[in-house]
Amino acid sequence: MKDVTSAYLGHQVHPDHRELVDEVIDWYDGVTVGIERTVMPQAADEFALKRWAAHGYETDPASLGETGSWTQLNERDLDDVEQPVLPDGFRFRTADEAGPQAAVQAHVDAWAPSPYTAEGYEGVRRTPPYRGDLHVLVEAPDGTMAASTIMWLDEANRAAEFEPVGTHPDYRRLGLVRAMLLHGMHLAREAGAHHMTVACLGAPGHPQARGLYYSVGFREFTEPPSRKPRPSGRGGIELLRSSTRKDESPSRRLVISTSRAEGDLKQVDDLRVEGPAV
Repeated sequence: MKDVTSAYLGHQVHPDHRELVDEVIDWYDGVTVGIERTVMPQAADEFALKRWAAHGYETDPASLGETGSWTQLNERDLDDVEQPVLPDGFRFRTADEAGPQAAVQAHVDAWAPSPYTAEGYEGVRRTPPYRGDLHVLVEAPDGTMAASTIMWLDEANRAAEFEPVGTHPDYRRLGLVRAMLLHGMHLAREAGAHHMTVACLGAPGHPQARGLYYSVGFREFTEPPSRKPRPSGRGGIELLRSSTRKDESPSRRLVISTSRAEGDLKQVDDLRVEGPAV
């Protein structure tokens, strides 16, 4: 058993019930006494940002600069999606077709060493709105699941999100992820989505994933002109660290996000970047 030394919170509060933000903060502080805390509200939610700041959370300097750890949300519409092309011998599968063992192994191979287990995957499968037919894998000629991604469909908003994206280390730089993303967007459109999102590190020093996503039509999600720019100056996620209170030594950090916020690592082809996760 490992000691718990940190906690992470991703949350959303309906804009008509903004007063609940303080209740969320009080609850979070109450269940995480004595450990480092990180939280990720939405960048556009100015009210929440002010309330977290009032509770002692501030920008973590490590998130800023050329190689900062803030995350950029990218989006595109699904009106005109390029047809995917896989290398000879590779084929697309879904988790429904390949089965739980293949889906778990694909994740473990991409994120080795990974604690992901069949039990963990069962938890994912029980999470709305997970769908096995929108969990895409790329099978290599030898049967290895070389890449995988899950698309989370928001039927109410007719949008879907890629999360996570991973590739087996022996099958990187073959164009598998690019083809998988294109194939996934076709499936998402067939399922009713009109828009697609995906997140990546947004600082200038992390161009690889951003370039990949741009190559399949994604662009940075821009906020309305009336909004003031975040301190990062790029409209994405910032990492904030709180000042230490007299009654506790651990730090408290705030991540500001423009995307669905669940912290983990996202891997794209031959690189690994921080982003939302499954």
